Amino acid sequence: LKGRWDRWHTCSLCEQDYHGVVFCALSWACWKTYLGRPETDWPRGAAMMLLGIGLGDAGRFEEALSVQEAELAMRRRAGASAGRILDVQANLAVSYHNLGRLEEASSMQRDVYSGQLKLNGEENRGTLMAANNYAISLTHLKRYAEAKSLLHKMIPVARRVL
Repeated sequence: LKGRWDRWHTCSLCEQDYHGVVFCALSWACWKTYLGRPETDWPRGAAMMLLGIGLGDAGRFEEALSVQEAELAMRRRAGASAGRILDVQANLAVSYHNLGRLEEASSMQRDVYSGQLKLNGEENRGTLMAANNYAISLTHLKRYAEAKSLLHKMIPVARRVL
C-alpha cells in the first residue's frame, strides 16, 4: 500500500516530493479516487489530509482550512485516535497561520503540544516538534518570554532524546 500511496506525493523517477500546483492537482485526484470509501477507511482520511495540505501548498489557504475543518469533524465522528486528531489540529494551525489568524494558530499549537505531552510524554519526537511549533507561534505573537520559557524547558530534553 505504501508504494501505491507514495504516487500521490512523490515522483517515482526522481523521488522528490511534489509541490505547489502539481501537488495540489495530485491531491485532488487522490481525493476523488478515495471519496467513495467509508469515512472510517484509512485511504479516505489520508486523501482528505493530503488534499488539505496540497491546497495549502498551492496558496489556497481558505480552501485548505475548509477541508481541514471538515477532516477534523470526520475524524471525530469516525472515532480516530488521539494522535490522528492531533495531526489534523497541527495542520489546522498551519492554515490559521497562513491566513494571518495568529491567535487561533497559537491556541491550536498549544492544544497540540499539550495533547502530545499527555499522549506521549516529553521525551518523544512528536512532543518536541509540537513544543517547537508552539514556541514559534508564540514568537509570531511577540510573546517572547513564554517562548523562551518553553524552549528552556524543552531544549535539554531534546539534547537528551535526539
